[in-house]
Amino acid sequence: MGVTGEGTTARTPRVPDSGLADTVLERLTAVYGAAADPERAVAMRAYMKDVAPFLGLATPDRRSLSRTVLEGLPRPGENDCAAVALRCWELPEREYHYFAVDYLRRHVRHCSSGFLPVARHLVTTVPWWDTVDLLAAHVVGALVAADPALAAEMDDWIGDDDLWLARTALLHQLRFKERTDTRRLFDYCLRRSGHPDFFVRKAIGWSLREYAKTDPDAVRAFLAREQQRFAPLSVREALRNIGA
Repeated sequence: MGVTGEGTTARTPRVPDSGLADTVLERLTAVYGAAADPERAVAMRAYMKDVAPFLGLATPDRRSLSRTVLEGLPRPGENDCAAVALRCWELPEREYHYFAVDYLRRHVRHCSSGFLPVARHLVTTVPWWDTVDLLAAHVVGALVAADPALAAEMDDWIGDDDLWLARTALLHQLRFKERTDTRRLFDYCLRRSGHPDFFVRKAIGWSLREYAKTDPDAVRAFLAREQQRFAPLSVREALRNIGA
């Protein structure tokens, strides 16, 4: 896919030409815009710590509207997915970003490893947990599962100064279950164990807690050895369902 140049650099990906994306965005802005609720938008923006303006669409209503937007449209290819997501991200209101995340969750299986620079851009642009966590588990994770060579990119992301890239690396295996690379998971947790930010410390605990559903003994043993290196928040989250 010709979205960016070589590698997963931080420069903004090029938006591919896509007639399908033209149709989606035309419908989307018309349908979402007509349903906007300015009063609710104020409360939603405050709840999300002013990360972005909102249209004021409740989640069930928004997803119903999304079905209207997509009715009768063909399955997208990789360039279509990139164009829809990047163009949605250019719009200020957060509901357009949510639409893009839902669209990618549904169609990421049609994307190659070359889509990772787009995912990186979405993770690092207007970042907050509401989009980053879904992109990590359902988009980045799906790309890595389909092409394990991308794990090398996660090795870079975990050490990045951008806390949202580090959080994504920690969370990308959330849905892997028995396919989890345990060595990499534990190594990532140790590498960022001293991180000062709440969102990274929380992600450490969350990633361990999720893997504990598959192998609780491995998580207990890991924390028995390394607990002193982690913030109490990370340990509490990791052991929430399995005990010490």
